[in-house]
Amino acid sequence: MNCRWEMIPLVLDKIKMAKENGLAKMGTWKSVNRTIFILGACALLVSVATLSRSFSIRSLLVTDSFCNASPSSSSRNGGQVSANFEVVIQKIRQEMDELKKGMSKEESLPSSSEILLRHSGFLTDILDLIKSMQESVQDMENMTVDHSLVKPIHQTDVLEDYFLIEEIRKYVRVKPNRLGKQNFMGANGTFTSIGHACFAMKEDLEEYMDYDVGEICNDDWKLAQKLMVHGCDPLPRRRCLARAPRLYTQPFPISESIWKLPDDRNVRWSGYRCKNFTCLANNTTRKGFFKCADCFNLSHHEMPRWIQATELDPETNSTADFLIPEVLGIKPGEIRIGLDFSVGTGTFAARMREFNVTIVSATINLGAPFNEMIALRGLVPLYLTINQRLPFFDNTLDLIHTTRFLDGWIDLVLLDFVLFDWDRVLRPGGLLWIDSFFCLKQDLDDYMEAFKVLRYRQRKWVVVPKRDKDDGEVFFSAVLEKPPRPF
Repeated sequence: MNCRWEMIPLVLDKIKMAKENGLAKMGTWKSVNRTIFILGACALLVSVATLSRSFSIRSLLVTDSFCNASPSSSSRNGGQVSANFEVVIQKIRQEMDELKKGMSKEESLPSSSEILLRHSGFLTDILDLIKSMQESVQDMENMTVDHSLVKPIHQTDVLEDYFLIEEIRKYVRVKPNRLGKQNFMGANGTFTSIGHACFAMKEDLEEYMDYDVGEICNDDWKLAQKLMVHGCDPLPRRRCLARAPRLYTQPFPISESIWKLPDDRNVRWSGYRCKNFTCLANNTTRKGFFKCADCFNLSHHEMPRWIQATELDPETNSTADFLIPEVLGIKPGEIRIGLDFSVGTGTFAARMREFNVTIVSATINLGAPFNEMIALRGLVPLYLTINQRLPFFDNTLDLIHTTRFLDGWIDLVLLDFVLFDWDRVLRPGGLLWIDSFFCLKQDLDDYMEAFKVLRYRQRKWVVVPKRDKDDGEVFFSAVLEKPPRPF
């Protein structure tokens, strides 16, 4: 619609002018009863009050761009309001002209009853026009508008209406503060969220949220992980009691747990092909996963990692493996805390712990209880998918390490989002350790350009062939330092 709110002060000025001129001229009419002044003042007050109600502060804040984007019916209402403003101004001008003509004539002044009758009709016309404008404005305010600035305060919660299971509806509903005031976080309520892909997985999510409140949760961790991996992340909280192993035993002391397989009774094995850690550590069994297939073999496969080079290319006598002492030597004494975003059992964190560096290991349970294994070793697991923003504040970590997870399968746009999120949480001078990233030879330049976009300082950088794929793939490793950004 045409947003002609500037007409409001014009109308008020004209009304005020009419009042002043009318009172001045009517003062010469000594036969006029004082009632006409009271009626005129009341009419002016009613007019101003009606206009102030019709054109609220909120409506005055709406810009032209919002108005122009409104529906056609809103435009028609806006046109009616503008037309009514013109009529009001015209009638006030006519009345002022009549007053001037009456004062210029030498004929006898009209009686008080005639003046009252005439001005009653005038004020009735004005009030009818203002009432019509008020109805038009109310119609516009009640219309559904997409922009957040002009949405009604109380609106139906679309998220709540989409699902049938009551627990989901209760979860996504806005929770107002009980005291009716802003809480210490500056919000009037709590706005719980779910991943946008939950709408595409409605049946799976409703199955996940179908439980008895206060009772034991269903054994559905695999369903939950499926939802997370496919973008329904974060998952809603639940009001049921998490299942635990039936015969949970006390974990081994930290002096033993780092390099010792945990007790099988401390893991729920439902959903896994292997039903114990011995099966997972055995190279002859089918384990149900292929990423980090030897990670549970702590004594042979895991113990030498990052302490001694284990995979040398026979032709070039080079390796994609950097050793922890070499990397920490780049910034002596500066690396204290970090994140390992990999598929593994926490060995990188275990080795870094020996160098007084605290590492959080982010992984999911891809065919094996990786999170339980990390925790039972006395380390900190973070159950996190690649879909989610890292739960760390900006410029807080000294190190981010990743190995054999973000490989040649990853989309380049997704890799951009991941790398820039890692850049967000790394502090200036922090290190990004890309460990044995492998991809097809023809894709290497594209992936290397993605890493170069960050404009990090190259501390270490190596590319070696991956021999088990007929030289069709390569390993790429790098240690990159985040530069200071004073701007």
